[in-house]
Amino acid sequence: MSNTESHAEFTDGEMRGEQEFIDGLYARVDALRGDTEASVTDALAQGDKPMQARLERDILVAERSGLLAALNAVDGSLCFGRIDLSSGTSHHIGRIGLRLDDAERTPVLVDWRADVARPFYLATGHTPMGLRRRRHISTEGRRVTALHDEFLDLGDATRTGHEDPAGDDVLLAALNSARTGRMSDIVQTIQAEQDEIIRAPHRGVLVVEGGPGTGKTAVALHRAAYLLYEHRELLAKRAVLIVGPNPAFLGYIGQVLPSLGETGVLLATVGELYPGVRATATDTPEAAAVKGRADMADVLAAVVRDRQALPDPVIAIAHDREVLMLDDGLVGVARERTRAAKLPHNTAREHFEGHILNTLTELYAERVGTDPYDGSNLLDPSDITQIRDELAENPDVWSAIDQLWPVLTPQRVVADFLADPEGYVSDADAAAIRRPVTRAWTVADVPLLDEAAELLGEDDRLARERAERERERQVAYAQGVLDVSYASRTYEFEDKEDDDPDASEVLSAHHIIDAERFAERHEEDDHRSAAERAAADRTWAFGHIIVDEAQELSPMAWRLLMRRSPTRSMTLVGDPAQTAEAAGVGSWSKILQPYVEDRWEHTRLGVNYRTPAEIMEVAAAVVRAEHPGFVPPSSVRSTGVRPWARATDDLPGAVAKAVEELTPAEGRLAVIAPRELHRALAARLDGVTAGAEPDLTRTVVLLDPRQSKGLEFDSVLVVEPARYGTSDLYVALTRATQRLGVVHTKELPKPLAEALA
Repeated sequence: MSNTESHAEFTDGEMRGEQEFIDGLYARVDALRGDTEASVTDALAQGDKPMQARLERDILVAERSGLLAALNAVDGSLCFGRIDLSSGTSHHIGRIGLRLDDAERTPVLVDWRADVARPFYLATGHTPMGLRRRRHISTEGRRVTALHDEFLDLGDATRTGHEDPAGDDVLLAALNSARTGRMSDIVQTIQAEQDEIIRAPHRGVLVVEGGPGTGKTAVALHRAAYLLYEHRELLAKRAVLIVGPNPAFLGYIGQVLPSLGETGVLLATVGELYPGVRATATDTPEAAAVKGRADMADVLAAVVRDRQALPDPVIAIAHDREVLMLDDGLVGVARERTRAAKLPHNTAREHFEGHILNTLTELYAERVGTDPYDGSNLLDPSDITQIRDELAENPDVWSAIDQLWPVLTPQRVVADFLADPEGYVSDADAAAIRRPVTRAWTVADVPLLDEAAELLGEDDRLARERAERERERQVAYAQGVLDVSYASRTYEFEDKEDDDPDASEVLSAHHIIDAERFAERHEEDDHRSAAERAAADRTWAFGHIIVDEAQELSPMAWRLLMRRSPTRSMTLVGDPAQTAEAAGVGSWSKILQPYVEDRWEHTRLGVNYRTPAEIMEVAAAVVRAEHPGFVPPSSVRSTGVRPWARATDDLPGAVAKAVEELTPAEGRLAVIAPRELHRALAARLDGVTAGAEPDLTRTVVLLDPRQSKGLEFDSVLVVEPARYGTSDLYVALTRATQRLGVVHTKELPKPLAEALA
């Protein structure tokens, strides 16, 4: 069916007018997509025009190319609203901005992040902000399906037949819609308290606290999009980092920013923030807690210092018929002088090498250069220099230096420490973290690797030497090309000079460029985005960092993140009541005091948009039993469907039956169960697998409580809640947007049983 045919049913003037606007909008987009290649071709064809004209055309092409990238990334309707000002002006609001190609660059669609769009989110009847009417436009693809109007000028008698007096219809429709396994943007339904956070100043640390369903994650993602819009030049260079709790969560939120036209963001877990290392193993809670403690920084520093060894008792070095003895006294002086420079271990090695060579030179010079009769020194400075140079060529010298001050890698330091932690931590801690050197890395290991990298530094002398040799090779090659070109041109001109006296004045490449510049022009450019370059560079400093479930990160993980944010420009999102990781800090002041003291802002989201009141009442009772003063976020809606519990002697069978009952006609169901039950449960559930990262787009998924953090589903089945801690149970109970069931063999925790009774 064509667009014209599909819109024939619209007889209402308001609906028809908005449909015509949407059709025109997409017509412009389609034309823009089709004309871009032709525009580039035209730009290249105008090489004979003045420089200004060429620059203007190049700028236009660049703008179109960037716009197309955004258009191709946007998912869903481009336009979702309109504001009519009391002055008579109207603006359509969309996920990205579009302008005409006229001289004034007239706006056609206003980006939701622009200041002029802000009244769409903040205006009220009490404070209309210059608005007469706010319109929400609902679409399916390119087809307008509904209009929702709010008249903010209470004296305006105009009516359209699409009034939404409370202004809640669009929000409630979004909250009640079936889930897809991927988070959607909330740009059409941003609430006033969320808008304030999204547009908060860029600098400093902002903490956004909120209970389940308050939209913390969505707000953080839209804040990233807003900051990229508002500070494009800075953040495009430095990139924005978004840190999530697990890969499933990152997959869940992965389409939000592209749907808003933003793709230059790095999404990662802590376990993915050390280039070249992939965390595939899992720690016990006890091991993760030990590795995450702040004092592990001192432990690793001690491990590195212990690799700066002393001879036991001496090291003998044969040199030119002499044997030179390095004892602990001589090496100890060299070590202390090197440490005094306060450089990282590998970087400091060059200083240690110098001290050892000087010490050996003095020993050797004293042996061979002392007059046996009067004890005077027979060697002049050139002799001393020669001796030092000869010692620097002695393999035994370098073998001794390698033994005393070895070049270390972070992987080697951390692996050796974990294989033999005795003497650095208590016996109980050593038992918790000890493991074979060959074992795969865990998420808790990554901050240790990062700390070790800071302690070690990098001795880049070999890399610099290789780079210099490669540059010399390229320059030599370039010189050869120029020489051949010059010889060829000279031969050609000698043949033509008799016929054309001016031929010898023609310049060749040899006359206007030297070999070094010629080589530079042919060096390979780095075409990676800032986010791609940041992912490969451990020392990258991000323009802004957003951390979701921030309360779960360990002190060592915070050390890693703070290194990547030297300006301390961060947005931290979380809920201390949901802290479940043994290494999690939980307290905002404890997280931030070591880095910014009290120079941070705190805000709280208090409205629960996800969890119905019936489910929230049950979840809050569980937490309140342990923390009597606990105040949950207020749910904005009620479904009238009470959560239920079912005892059974056949857990897999009861779960399979409950899944049949709870699986929605549209949407998603999560079975949340302890990890040790997954294999048995998966065997009874069609299409469900255990042990792999869950595919959240499937109708039924099997998760443990930690995997479910930050996610939401239409229905949730919680299995064997007696095996959960309070935080894990609170998380599991608050994932559902519609229905919640509980299946168990063990007796329910008392507060949960009472709340479900």
